[in-house]
Amino acid sequence: MENEANELWTEIAVTVDCKDIDTAGSIANMVVPYGIYIEDYSSLEEEVMEIAHIDLIDEKLLQADRTKGIIHIYVNPHENPMEAVSFIKERLDSQGISHNIKIADCAAQDWVNNWKHYFHPMPVGNKLLIRPTWEDEYDAKGRTVLHIEPGLAFGTGSHPTTKLCLETLENYIDGNSTVLDIGCGSGILSIASLLLGARKAFGVDIDALAVKTAMNNAAENNLYESRFTAVQGNLSDKVSGKYSVVVANIVADIIMELNKSVGEFMEKNGVYITGGIIEAREDEVLLSFAENGFKVVERFEEKGWLVFVLKKAS
Repeated sequence: MENEANELWTEIAVTVDCKDIDTAGSIANMVVPYGIYIEDYSSLEEEVMEIAHIDLIDEKLLQADRTKGIIHIYVNPHENPMEAVSFIKERLDSQGISHNIKIADCAAQDWVNNWKHYFHPMPVGNKLLIRPTWEDEYDAKGRTVLHIEPGLAFGTGSHPTTKLCLETLENYIDGNSTVLDIGCGSGILSIASLLLGARKAFGVDIDALAVKTAMNNAAENNLYESRFTAVQGNLSDKVSGKYSVVVANIVADIIMELNKSVGEFMEKNGVYITGGIIEAREDEVLLSFAENGFKVVERFEEKGWLVFVLKKAS
C-alpha cells in the first residue's frame, strides 16, 4: 500500500446560500464524520469583533461573498469520492437547496486513517460473505465468498443501497438468470448474481476505471468473459438483447431517465431492480415508474435509502 501521506485525497467543495449552510453541513457529515470545514463569512465583522475585539480584517476575507457558504469535505480516494458527490447532490436536491459542487485532489494529512482499516469481511443476506482482497483471515461459515477490491469504483457492499440490492438479488436469481447491471461500478452486483447461480451477467458503466475494476474483480472470483463482461458506455449505445434481471443502483435522476428505455432490454417476465433512491425522491420516482409502464412488486428501505423490484405492467 502506498504511504498514506503521499496519496491524493479528494476535496469536495459544496457552495450553498448562507441560509442553507447548517442543513448542508449536516448532510456533509452524513457522508464523512471527519475532515470537513465550513466557510461562512455572513457575520464576519460581528464575529471578529466579538472574539478579538478588533476591526482589522484581512482584505481577502472582506472581499469574500457574504451570501454564500462553502463546505469542504475530504474523502480518501478509495472511499469513492463520486459516491459521496452523488449522495450529497441527491440530499441537497431533495431539500430544495441550490448548490454548486467542485471536486479537486489534495494531499492526505497524517491524521487521516485509511478506509481499508475499517472494511472487513461481512455477511450479506443469507448466502454471501463480502471479503476485501486484503483480508486473509476470515471464516465464511458456509457462505459463498465474494472477493472484492473496490478501488475507486462504487460498491463495497457496505453502503445501505448496495446491501439492499444484494439482498434483493438473492431472491430473484436462479440458474437460468441473465443479468444486466447498469452503472456496474466495482461489479459487485454482477459478481454476486453469478455467485448466486446466474448464467451470465453484462455490466455497463460510463466510467472506464469502473469497467476495469469490475473485470478485475470478476477475475478475482474466477469469473471470466464467458460469464461476465463489462463495457464502457451507456445503455443505448452498448447494450443489446434481453435479460431476465436488470439492476440499476445509481441515483434517482438517472433511474428516471433509464425508465424510458430499460424495458426494451427486459424479458417478458423479467424483473427490474432499482437502488440508489433516497426516500425524499420516492413520489417522483414512483410516478416515473408508472408513466413508463412499470408496476412495483416489492419495496425495501434502509437508513433512508430505497430499493424497488418492478415488472412490466400487463
